[in-house]
Amino acid sequence: MANHPESVLISAGEASGDHYAAELVGHLRARWPDCHFFGCAGPKMRAAGVEAVIRTEDLAVVGLIEVVEHLPRIWRRFQELVAAAQARKPALAILTDSPDFHFRVAARLKKQGVPVVYLVAPQVWAWRQGRVKTMRRIIDQLLCIFPFEEAFFRKHQVPVRYIGHPLAGKVRARLTRDEFFRKHNIPPDRPLIAVLPGSRRSEALRHLPELKRAAAILSRSRPLSFLLPASATCGEQFFTGPLEGSEIRAIDGEAWETMAFCDVALAASGTVTVEAALLGAPMVTFYRVTGLSWNIGKVLVKVPFYSMVNLIAERKVVPELMQSEMTGERLAAETTRLLDNAEERGKMKVELARVAGRLAMDGDVMQRAAEESVRVLEAFRQ
Repeated sequence: MANHPESVLISAGEASGDHYAAELVGHLRARWPDCHFFGCAGPKMRAAGVEAVIRTEDLAVVGLIEVVEHLPRIWRRFQELVAAAQARKPALAILTDSPDFHFRVAARLKKQGVPVVYLVAPQVWAWRQGRVKTMRRIIDQLLCIFPFEEAFFRKHQVPVRYIGHPLAGKVRARLTRDEFFRKHNIPPDRPLIAVLPGSRRSEALRHLPELKRAAAILSRSRPLSFLLPASATCGEQFFTGPLEGSEIRAIDGEAWETMAFCDVALAASGTVTVEAALLGAPMVTFYRVTGLSWNIGKVLVKVPFYSMVNLIAERKVVPELMQSEMTGERLAAETTRLLDNAEERGKMKVELARVAGRLAMDGDVMQRAAEESVRVLEAFRQ
């Protein structure tokens, strides 16, 4: 068999996975220039030359109940991807996050004799821990991006390596504070509040009413600027109607600048909280799902914290306002506490710097992922 694979299946179920997988393809292409990459691809993977048998955008759904209405479409996409793998017989498969979809894909691929690398560990340490038995059976190498995950999976005998977080060392503002404030006509003498309602349209709409209420309450006591950097999934125009009459202003992108130069970030629990930590932004975290999803989740989820920042720190560093606690009044109160207390803000910044340190490793994260992928393929061929 040739040293270089003819084809590799690579799949990402959501936007962050699309970004990571696209970077990984770049590193693998340098080693395997003639390899054809195909699979479930988002815009970044497609730009990197991955053939989209199915599109990442077709799988992006949040919530236990919300996913039900989309199941027929997701099942069709699953069948299309598995059929493509059966026809093309890839030498290797790299699956990124989205375990509900990718565990099923991995099981089919293993039956076809395809080795599986799994990039970004599913959060089985939080809920449905029984799935580690499945992971042992279907995954040849797990690559995790949070430091506390490696010990958990090793204990459960899943082949694992912590590769560092892909955002560590990359998250930085491209403009200076003065340039950014001038560009967006932000008064330099006012505190800036970053409003981060979530990258998906459904979660942003679910969070906006209380965020608007918080902005209104906060604006009664002092002049403040509120900036919402719209994700690529939403876009600035999406917020024109929902933010009408609000103190919050939406801009397209520039989330890293907004977080780097804000005094406090109001951040939906998720990847953006990791970005905020890497940028040293004091934050208040929050999240809401439908009532039914929350009630089911409460029974299933077993974690000491909901925010990834607190999980990495292994103690409470940032406030967490989840579900019914996520009110305009609570958001405003926590924001005021941070704005008014420089010592409290300074302590949080020190803790966030520690979190950032835990996520950083020497060298390029995706280079390490590429090396692990090559190693798995070579071991499989021996």
